[in-house]
Amino acid sequence: MYSRPIRSLWRAIGTIIVLTLACSALASASATLLLEEPYGKLGFFTATGHAAVYLSGVCAESPLVLRPCHPGENGVVISRYDGINGHDWIAIPLIPYLYAVDRPEEIPLFADAKMTAFLRDRYRRKYLEAIAPDGKNGGAPGGNWYELVGSSYDRAMYGFEIETTPEQDAALIRKLNSSSNVSHFHMVSQNCADFAKKIINFYYPRSLHRSVVADIGITTPKQMAKMLIKYSAHHPDLQFSRIVISQVPGSMPRSSTVHGVVDAFFTSKKYIVPSAVVSPIFAGCVAAVYVGTGAERFDPARNALVFVVGDQPEAPLNREDLRAYQLQLKHLLEGAYPDNGHNVSRTWARLQSKAHLTVDDNGMPALQVVMDGGLVEVGIAEGNVLNGNAPPELLRQLIEARLQSELHRSPHGISETEVARDWDLLRRTMGGETSQTARVLTHIESVRGNHP
Repeated sequence: MYSRPIRSLWRAIGTIIVLTLACSALASASATLLLEEPYGKLGFFTATGHAAVYLSGVCAESPLVLRPCHPGENGVVISRYDGINGHDWIAIPLIPYLYAVDRPEEIPLFADAKMTAFLRDRYRRKYLEAIAPDGKNGGAPGGNWYELVGSSYDRAMYGFEIETTPEQDAALIRKLNSSSNVSHFHMVSQNCADFAKKIINFYYPRSLHRSVVADIGITTPKQMAKMLIKYSAHHPDLQFSRIVISQVPGSMPRSSTVHGVVDAFFTSKKYIVPSAVVSPIFAGCVAAVYVGTGAERFDPARNALVFVVGDQPEAPLNREDLRAYQLQLKHLLEGAYPDNGHNVSRTWARLQSKAHLTVDDNGMPALQVVMDGGLVEVGIAEGNVLNGNAPPELLRQLIEARLQSELHRSPHGISETEVARDWDLLRRTMGGETSQTARVLTHIESVRGNHP
């Protein structure tokens, strides 16, 4: 085990490298292939997840009209969807695409299905009525429009970023604005990954192609990511980086591993077991393809930085510090809730599900909770969590629930910045505490102190 000074030196070196990579990647425009994990109850086709492209130098005049970005703008995510008012592609600004809000400070600290639907419909009513108009009863319409905003509530995603030029961006804008934006969606031949392939290949012709073996000829998000990694390895002169965008902490079901077509079939017992019974030869062929294509070795988070909202990407929290945070939170919760400290996130999720959703005077999401016969407003985003009339113990439970959900993720998707911010929010809700809690927070600060 390294001594603390040596560990600190290595972390300092790592931070310098990370910041250098991040700054160089942001120095010019870029195209980022987004590999998005599947969620829900899925078959082996839909277990391949979703693909989109984030363009840092391209912005949206409207969801259907593109333009160059102005200084300070963050670009758009563009993708192909099925059944959204007959359009082939739709462009959404980055923060709304991920979180269904306009500003980072509005992102909820702990999300559930009701909060997610509320934020999506609120954004739709404000910006997307033309492509997703109200239903007959005046409420949210049916269909897949919800996929346009708030993707990070449903799933984690991985970005594979390659540099572009303003001239390339301008050419793509002209091409898409002048073409017929009419739906071509087909699960097998014209899916979201086919569209992502088209966009990346516009910038770098023939860089991406489908796999006849691993995906039986169907274009999949995983194959596109593997091809872009391979292309970057053959073109080291092009700036290339990888990033993880974590799923928002909360009670929403966690997304699952991205698969290709064959490995989704092979890893699903409900498909491969009956196939092995009916035709062992067929099952053996599937297994051979699975092993031969290296499906089990592909890790989209390898060497990836963590996306930090409103800040530069940074290295993920290492396993040692993650374990330290987990232990300190466990000790804190056991002291505060001797009977059910391990279920604080579940307890908060039940309270949140029964609360009334609203927005505060600044337009940030909030909950209205009945307590002691009165109505209490609880700010649920970073920008308003400490501003309402909620009692400190209620705010404390919210932050504890977020931390418990956040620290259950693998270290690939956790940044030191976010964890440290949440611990600071927790400290500010606690006020006067026991000596035991003070010792816990002191230890946490020492863990943070190991990071430059």
